[in-house]
Amino acid sequence: MPEYPDVELYLHALRPRVVGRVLSGVRLASPFLVRSIDPPLDACAGRRVIGLRRLGKRIVFDLEADHFLVIHLMIAGRFRWREAGAPVPGKVGLAAFDFPNGTLVLTEAGSQRQASLHVVRGQDALATHDPGGVDVFEVDVAGFEGQLRRENHTLKRALTDPRLFSGIGNAYSDEILLAARLSPLQLTNRLAPEEVERLFEATRSILAGWKRRLIEETGEAFPEKVTAFRAGMAAHGRYGQPCPTCGTPIQRIKYASSEANYCPTCQTGGRLLADRGLSRLLKDDWPRTLEELERRKGLR
Repeated sequence: MPEYPDVELYLHALRPRVVGRVLSGVRLASPFLVRSIDPPLDACAGRRVIGLRRLGKRIVFDLEADHFLVIHLMIAGRFRWREAGAPVPGKVGLAAFDFPNGTLVLTEAGSQRQASLHVVRGQDALATHDPGGVDVFEVDVAGFEGQLRRENHTLKRALTDPRLFSGIGNAYSDEILLAARLSPLQLTNRLAPEEVERLFEATRSILAGWKRRLIEETGEAFPEKVTAFRAGMAAHGRYGQPCPTCGTPIQRIKYASSEANYCPTCQTGGRLLADRGLSRLLKDDWPRTLEELERRKGLR
């Protein structure tokens, strides 16, 4: 799912292409994309785009007359910029937003259709689409700590909760926690003040750094490869590969449809975190350290 750096990359690429231009119309390929009925989608045709903004992981098109298009890409939704009047791709195409200078195509890979488009009118209606999480660049360390300690959860869950923090998901939370040298399963209410400050600085540094890096790499082109797995990431998607700081193989735990990637040496004092399913299966046989895991591999 596109997170803060990826959404900001899209906004950076879209602003010079659509802000100030009239949305001539929207060609809808999947009726399941639109999740609202009032105002109708047709009400947006002929309105000028006066701004773009991020609302959590959502992208908002500000249109004339206080109309808004709220697009949530979910896991597999992606934007493509094509020549004016370009067709909507047959299998993955959801919609085409037509402008005088080009067409913004919305696609979604896979069989599930989770991406959504809401048409709303007025600031109050727009506010209902805000999950409520704070932007880490708009609070100080005290405000960050207040959000973090609102509920006693693991750090991984807290960082990725859109009601607490805006725009952070599975991928960048792995990067943040490695940079902060904190376990993904550490409870928020057990953090020492210096750990909170370290996490605050790591969160801002990782998000700002990746936003800057993605924009610099893309330049003036339109991003075509927005992905949760990027070369240069330190932890996410690097299971079994060496930690760039200490060389220890990155480990992971899986839960539901997500996972956490971490370095045992840098984040958990050498202890392996128990995958819920495997630890229930193996019970006392679950290896506690990386050395024990390697010994057991050697006995196979």
